[in-house]
Amino acid sequence: MARVDRARFLPAELRPRAADDVALPIGHEQTISQPTMVRLLCEALDLRGDERVLDVGTGSGYQAAVLAELAAEVHSVERIPELAESAREALAGTGVRVHVGDGTRGLRELAPFDAIAVAAAAEEPPAALLEQLAPGGRLVIPIGPPGGQHLRTYRRDGSYTQGVPCRFVPLIGG
Repeated sequence: MARVDRARFLPAELRPRAADDVALPIGHEQTISQPTMVRLLCEALDLRGDERVLDVGTGSGYQAAVLAELAAEVHSVERIPELAESAREALAGTGVRVHVGDGTRGLRELAPFDAIAVAAAAEEPPAALLEQLAPGGRLVIPIGPPGGQHLRTYRRDGSYTQGVPCRFVPLIGG
């Protein structure tokens, strides 16, 4: 994480707050995740460096940039075209490929993925994401209603381990 400058992924007026361990607004009612939560999500993915990763909810691109430091290949999907475009610019040179689309559907044409990271909360993990996991793959996603979310790590069969309490914007699908 120290190799990724969070300020690069923030609007100019918020760059002085880049070191703050808080979520910050990036427009379109979305936020850049707090660094501690990105760290916890990445730790839960248990990456070794040779994986193909899907990042759902590109937002500013910060989490995708951190994932690019930990994995061989990162694809990131964002439903808001304007955020996807600004993330593409911020991610230039990282190797991350940004796609515009409904993250709840994943990227079936590029599956399977060794790891899938979701930066928005759902009541249940989207079935399409579980189906796109490679054998032994992991899906890390915040689950639960606002005020009662926990980071969970799922396997393809739907089994999971419960993680830390968290607070994310809602995952919105088509």
